[in-house]
Amino acid sequence: MRPTVKRLEAQLTHVAYRTLSVFLYLECFSILFLWSCFQTNLPIFKLKESTVRRRYSDFEWLRNELERESKVVVPPLPGKALLRQLPFRGDDGIFDDSFIEERKQALEQFINKVAGHPLAQNERCLHMFLQDEVIDKNYTPSKIRHT
Repeated sequence: MRPTVKRLEAQLTHVAYRTLSVFLYLECFSILFLWSCFQTNLPIFKLKESTVRRRYSDFEWLRNELERESKVVVPPLPGKALLRQLPFRGDDGIFDDSFIEERKQALEQFINKVAGHPLAQNERCLHMFLQDEVIDKNYTPSKIRHT
């Protein structure tokens, strides 16, 4: 079920300098991919709305890039699901609905914190992650300049 705009607006990230309208909605069609729908009114982002497909490893890549290239204290990601992949668990493992929902919410929280941070908003890796269909992992790290 897709949240309404009013529900999304209620989850806005607030920063002392200004009120941001940054929010991300993750929709899970399979355990392997999350469809990330990103909407913002921040002028630094060239697209005000985008939909991209991301795996957990893409979130790990973004977190590692931000830690390496920025002065941002990057929030943790939810843990890996290694134990859930063991056979004979007695549940659906990584396909369990409650696990998928918990993972989705934790990733939403992670990306909203990152996208709402004024310093992280200038990082090219964040822009690629949120707005480019394919992440160029051979990119040259740089800052995005607000025009």
